[in-house]
Amino acid sequence: MKQDTLCVQAGWEPQNGEPRVLPIYQSTTFKYDSSEQMAKLFDLEANGYFYTRLQNPTNDAVAKKIAALEGGVAAMLTSSGQAANFYAIFNLCQAGDHFVCSGNIYGGTFNLFGVTMKKMGIDVTFVNPDAEEKEIEAAFRSNTKALFGETISNPGVDVLDIEKFAKIAHRHGVPLVIDNTFPTPINCRPFEWGADIVTHSTTKYMDGHATNVGGAIVDSGNFDWEAHADKFPGLTEPDESYHGLCYSKSFGKMAYITKATAQLMRDFGAIQAPQNAFLLNIGLETLHLRMAQHCKNAQIVAEYLQQHKRVKWVNYSGLVGNKNYELAKKYLPNGSCGVISFGLKGSQKEAIDFMDKLKLAAIVTHVADARTCVLHPASHTHRQLTTEQLEKAGIAPDLIRLSVGIEHADDILADLKQALEQV
Repeated sequence: MKQDTLCVQAGWEPQNGEPRVLPIYQSTTFKYDSSEQMAKLFDLEANGYFYTRLQNPTNDAVAKKIAALEGGVAAMLTSSGQAANFYAIFNLCQAGDHFVCSGNIYGGTFNLFGVTMKKMGIDVTFVNPDAEEKEIEAAFRSNTKALFGETISNPGVDVLDIEKFAKIAHRHGVPLVIDNTFPTPINCRPFEWGADIVTHSTTKYMDGHATNVGGAIVDSGNFDWEAHADKFPGLTEPDESYHGLCYSKSFGKMAYITKATAQLMRDFGAIQAPQNAFLLNIGLETLHLRMAQHCKNAQIVAEYLQQHKRVKWVNYSGLVGNKNYELAKKYLPNGSCGVISFGLKGSQKEAIDFMDKLKLAAIVTHVADARTCVLHPASHTHRQLTTEQLEKAGIAPDLIRLSVGIEHADDILADLKQALEQV
């Protein structure tokens, strides 16, 4: 099926007499007729539901839809995008391990990887994603377990060369993990370019309405864990907490997601509530329509800002001559997303004054929903980073992140015009 159809139809397949719309299974527990049936579920010897922390029918239907959209074999929902990125890496690494990451990523992920996970004994090296392959490969060590990047960086909106990153990762026998939040699988499917695992903050475009926080991890099923068994003992050696079960041998292409669910979700419990999964599914049903409108409006707005006398610079991959234009043509031929980064002539004060003058666009700690919103990352979402870290993350002091919504483009332009005239 085409992506448009998958958005509407995938995941929930009602049987005769069942609800046409995905139900909310708002229950912590599920009943069984015998103790033996329950025991088999706990030993992962049978499929079924016994506790929502591990599995829930509503969540599983939505995860199945996201996996279908990405072209993966399986997916797992999490309570947030941060939880998804944590689980994605922690499912591969343990204390004493290392991974390599693009330095041009969301500030929350930068802190998670560079501060919190280091306290857990997992080290990370941040690299310039635009660097030559040899320079990026120099960051790899004998204990490196993954390479991570964002398809479109937040907030810099730079496009990652996925194929280049995939080649580097695979030369070193590790999977490439890609955060595909901004383009969504409607505009890019990283698995088609060599990525192995994809993460999402479903809070953004997938939900689309700023109603609930959530995340997802999708596995392509393509990485051969057995071929690199020495690097990934957690997947290829017996798990003592499941009576010596080996994920790669018992579950094959489903090994990664099974381990993430049965082990990490069991122990950390950062689940997505069934009510949130239900709301997410409603958002997914119109994802293909909304992304097209976001991209259409963002292109109009980017072209307007580019020619405005008070605007110093604009970064949007849809602009001819933009540094990301050729990469976008390759990876994002149908459009990137609705997020634009730009800077005004003058100081940081001008940027803040401009945002305060906006009327339609709201200053919010959010991005990528139906409404146009704006943020100054250096003083808001990324204010915990040092000047050096901001530079490594590609965040200029004057960078304004504008998330163009699906309102009429003329009204968005009118709001920008009146605010710019007052700066």
